[in-house]
Amino acid sequence: MEFLVQILPFVFLIAIMYFVIIRPQNQQAKRHKEMVESLEKGDKVVTSGGLIVEIKKVEENFFAVKFNNETEGRLVKDAVARKYEDEA
Repeated sequence: MEFLVQILPFVFLIAIMYFVIIRPQNQQAKRHKEMVESLEKGDKVVTSGGLIVEIKKVEENFFAVKFNNETEGRLVKDAVARKYEDEA
């Protein structure tokens, strides 16, 4: 019984850590992965570097993107921060 009383605070702390830190982080990662998988040609995204680019082609691990009228490149899917929504 004494052992249970000693270990109970640690179990309680681990449960709090799970619900406050680990679970929300996993949910956010899942939402980001779903967002990246749903991107298609013509969508605008913000990269982790802050660039706003337009997707020209979806590949397995990369996006072919257009920076401006003359410049195109490839972007790793992991570098997409969020989808860019025009506020016009």
